[in-house]
Amino acid sequence: MLKDPLFLLAAGACLVVAIILAMGISTFGKEGAENGKRANKFMRWRIIAQFVAVALILAFVAIRNQFGGQ
Repeated sequence: MLKDPLFLLAAGACLVVAIILAMGISTFGKEGAENGKRANKFMRWRIIAQFVAVALILAFVAIRNQFGGQ
């Protein structure tokens, strides 16, 4: 499974989601209107990245089930 490029892509996408989430949460803790806007922007990007990650995971599972998955 670790040699499957789609699995590695899905795992990388999950890591990107975690990084964006951490950046957004760290920005929420800072004061100022500009930081609030930046935090909201990070959360919007997180939702997009999360959608991509879930789509990649579903594609990985579907392809793995279709071809017998080893």
